[in-house]
Amino acid sequence: MPIIINQEKTQFHLTNGKVSYIINKLKNGHLGHLYFGKALRIDEDYSHFQITDVPTGASCHTYVDDPAFSLETVKQEYPVYGTSDFREPALSIRQENGSHITDFKLVSYKVTSGKKELRELPSTFVNEEKEASTLELVLEDTILNAELTLIYTIFEEHSIITRSAKLKNNSDQAFSIERMMSASIDFPTKDLIMTQLSGTWARERHIHKRKLEPGIQAISSLRGASSHHHNPFMSLQTMDATEHQGEVYGFNLVYSGNFLAQVEVDHYEQSRVSVGIHPTRFEWNLSKDEVYESPEVVMTYSDQGLNGMSQSFHKFYQEHLIAPYWRNRNRPILINNWEATYFDFNEEKLVSFAKRAKELGIELFVLDDGWFGQRNDDTTSLGDWGEDRSKLPEGLESLSAKVRETGLEFGLWFEPEMVSPNSELNREYPDWAIGTPGRERSYGRNQFVLDFTRKEIVDYIYEKMSDIIERTQLSYIKWDMNRNITEAYSRGLAVHQQDEFFHRYLLGVYDLYKRLTTNYPHVLFESCAGGGGRFDPGMFRYAPQAWASDDTDAMERLKIQYGSSLVYPLYSIGSHVSAVPNHQTLRSTPLETRANVAYFGTFGYELNPQELSQEEEDMVKAQISNYKTYRHLIRTGEFYRLQSPFESNETAWMVVSQDRSEALVGWYKVLATPNNRKEQTVRLKGLIENASYQIEGLNRPYYGDELMNRGIPLTTEFNGVNASKAERGGDFQSNVYYLKIEK
Repeated sequence: MPIIINQEKTQFHLTNGKVSYIINKLKNGHLGHLYFGKALRIDEDYSHFQITDVPTGASCHTYVDDPAFSLETVKQEYPVYGTSDFREPALSIRQENGSHITDFKLVSYKVTSGKKELRELPSTFVNEEKEASTLELVLEDTILNAELTLIYTIFEEHSIITRSAKLKNNSDQAFSIERMMSASIDFPTKDLIMTQLSGTWARERHIHKRKLEPGIQAISSLRGASSHHHNPFMSLQTMDATEHQGEVYGFNLVYSGNFLAQVEVDHYEQSRVSVGIHPTRFEWNLSKDEVYESPEVVMTYSDQGLNGMSQSFHKFYQEHLIAPYWRNRNRPILINNWEATYFDFNEEKLVSFAKRAKELGIELFVLDDGWFGQRNDDTTSLGDWGEDRSKLPEGLESLSAKVRETGLEFGLWFEPEMVSPNSELNREYPDWAIGTPGRERSYGRNQFVLDFTRKEIVDYIYEKMSDIIERTQLSYIKWDMNRNITEAYSRGLAVHQQDEFFHRYLLGVYDLYKRLTTNYPHVLFESCAGGGGRFDPGMFRYAPQAWASDDTDAMERLKIQYGSSLVYPLYSIGSHVSAVPNHQTLRSTPLETRANVAYFGTFGYELNPQELSQEEEDMVKAQISNYKTYRHLIRTGEFYRLQSPFESNETAWMVVSQDRSEALVGWYKVLATPNNRKEQTVRLKGLIENASYQIEGLNRPYYGDELMNRGIPLTTEFNGVNASKAERGGDFQSNVYYLKIEK
């Protein structure tokens, strides 16, 4: 049993041989945090992990005869506001008398097999009950008459623990939650490095690191989406940790809206981690018998550095977050018409486009923006989900049938959460768009956001999308969301509920996703938010892949995809080959390099197949054939980061099969270096030391120990005098190597 309980000491030890998480009951009835990290042997008592030797008189304290017991310094599991702990709390409740003081004490606990999914929020799941065990700790505030339940699940085969919390009002008096984190952990030291994924549109999820310092360091979003700017992930690593060794703790919030992930270092150099919904403009009102659930946090521990943390997240999400229908299925290689045609197309052009794509080996045609209403630019028609008959006179059914007759599947772009001011929907229902009465709305991309807190609006959009799915036999939907929320207000909520708006909006989005994916499980959803603006595990519960960024430039994608891989599996990262000059950077990179980067993701194309030269056509056919060979490995293998684009001019990464018998290596060099005498090798990871690997394109085998300790030999680079021997040169170089054990 992975949850061991010492009833005499009231201690709870979650362990599976990979990770340990230990909680105890403090003398005041609150919960203390004792340990999170590498698995410990089972012991009778861990009380000595909790240190309470605070200097007398230095802090406020709970007991007159024990000044050393102070909540200001005790490591706590779920701290509350205002009773001698001056650090930021996990929970703050405003009561009818205006007080925020609470006193939640442990009253009971329960251990069950398996794991329950959250009622209205996306969460991880078990395929069989034996895969996990769940601990529920029930705390009660008898004056408030409220019940707080902290929920922990440990998985048998993963160094993963998930956490969430729920609060029930058992009183006749209502109260308001003003802050409720999904997890809080007190670490005993500040000697840690925080890693975050930050950026903006077109350069999402760049890696940033900083050493913890006294005070608060945080990442967050108040945009109504998890955002391009900060991903709802952070990790803490020991000072000596690297990519492949040392201790790392990872935290990822399964939520797609406003969030806060912060570390507060106090005056005793302890570090409090808090992860959950951002408390700014958040409030939740609970009347008698009502229950509020927080989003789930996925936490992992690695003693194999950042890459070990990543592999833990990857494997866990593949098995316990991605919908079972898509977990073990290869995704189709798609071509999207957007950068090829933008709004300028008709049925004849699209069918011709699809026929050409089929000849290249592509499997799915996606019609992007511009097929509905009178959508000839981005100023009109969002919300009018009927075909533009001037472009598609025979309707979507005709286009879909003709595309499917070519042998391709058919997919469509939607932006279901938005409405254009210039649209039939907005003219008919002007109060459906979010806006504060009596105030002007801000503009963003010529569109407003529909009020998804209102069930009638979600129902309307569901009916529109459901009808199109059935009429066109859709196989794929790209769900876009290009505008963040401003002037947040709902005409469907009471005055005292307006600070519930952002969370209720997300509940509406999740409800629409859940209904569509439940009723149409065969439809592949790819989430998108102006590129990577909602690239988070909440989305991945319904859409198994996400458009990583609107920036398709191969050199920029090195950083975007490298950063994304810190948390998310390769097969969730939407990555395509686009035309050059690139539409976001005007950079021209070789077609080979564009594909070599895009291979390490879901793979597809954003270009016009009818404009390819014969040489380019042959290259694309070969790329598609290669990817079909590799994609099972990319979907199921373990990913290793070898060289970082944030630290050098070169990038390298690889995928290794579970049995170590084959691997795919990608190597990239951004800018040429003259007279380069650096040894032209890349050290690999994850191979079998004494196995002999044949490398496709090389004329001799190499043993695993040589490939990992000396490196795979790169092709010869032009250095100014070796033109007759050089196999590569110039800017934007790349190679992909396929390795397989020699039989």
